[in-house]
Amino acid sequence: MSPAFEHGGTIPRDYSCDGGNTVPVLKISDVPKNAKSLALIMEDPDAPIRTFVHWLVWNISPLNPTLSRKEVIMYPQGKNSAEKTGYLGPCPPHGTHRYFFKLYALDTTLTLQPGARKHHLEQAISGHVVGETELMGTYTR
Repeated sequence: MSPAFEHGGTIPRDYSCDGGNTVPVLKISDVPKNAKSLALIMEDPDAPIRTFVHWLVWNISPLNPTLSRKEVIMYPQGKNSAEKTGYLGPCPPHGTHRYFFKLYALDTTLTLQPGARKHHLEQAISGHVVGETELMGTYTR
């Protein structure tokens, strides 16, 4: 969950390309006891050509599972669809798009190098997912 927006609600401008482009606070609870790490994929399936990856982050500690816009993300991050490593906030070309924050609880920590792409992350988590959830928000331009 996020205190910034409800599931299915509007993502505030601060977290978009029109605002501060900062990471929204994400509070993670009810992590499976056998989880050794968490991985997050944020993507926009409504992008014109293909699903646009906005953020990849992994090896998030299940013991302190909060991501905050006020802290530097110390976990490894992958390349988004803009070819940059790190978070890229909602930025639809026009209209309303949906943004999914997909969280995976894993029974392992990953050995991926920073800058890995979504398909690398998906391959690495395959067979290691012990729980998953998602948060969806919308943004309109």
